[in-house]
Amino acid sequence: MAAYYLMAQLPTLDGIGESMPPPITEERFLQLCRQFLGKKAQRELDKLTLAPPRTFKKSGSALINAWNAGERDLRLALGRARAERMQKTFDADTAGFPAELLKTARTAAEMENPMEAEQFLNRYRQAFLETLRPMDPFAEDSVFYYGLKLKLMLRASRFDLEAGKAAYRSIYDSILNGDRLEVLS
Repeated sequence: MAAYYLMAQLPTLDGIGESMPPPITEERFLQLCRQFLGKKAQRELDKLTLAPPRTFKKSGSALINAWNAGERDLRLALGRARAERMQKTFDADTAGFPAELLKTARTAAEMENPMEAEQFLNRYRQAFLETLRPMDPFAEDSVFYYGLKLKLMLRASRFDLEAGKAAYRSIYDSILNGDRLEVLS
């Protein structure tokens, strides 16, 4: 019942363009969650991340588990595609990954413009998250879905072309020098 009151107070995130800021801050979202959710749901909310660990850690939410598995696989596929493009080795088995995921990773890795690649990947992530959207809009998993969608939107709103170019050059140089090959912690 608490999730119902929470979800009824949150502004919709549907229909907001990539260039528009989200209608709520993450801080306000978390504040409302602390007000309406129990301790268990709050602990699950704390597990929401756009960068899950390489080693799978199960949560109490099927949605969070599915998101973490999908995002981990995407990051591993990206690492593999980027390594292959640079003729480097990458220690991740992507043989069992879905063809669409591997194609997405290859497409992103082949893009010359890092900003376009990030926007492409963000649209893929949004579409993937949409496949996980709970049928019951007032279930706790709907709160987790909302939190992940908000995180994706906030991340996209922070894209900065010049800062991105500088970071890309730094990461690319470190990979070429063999300093950094992994995309996950």
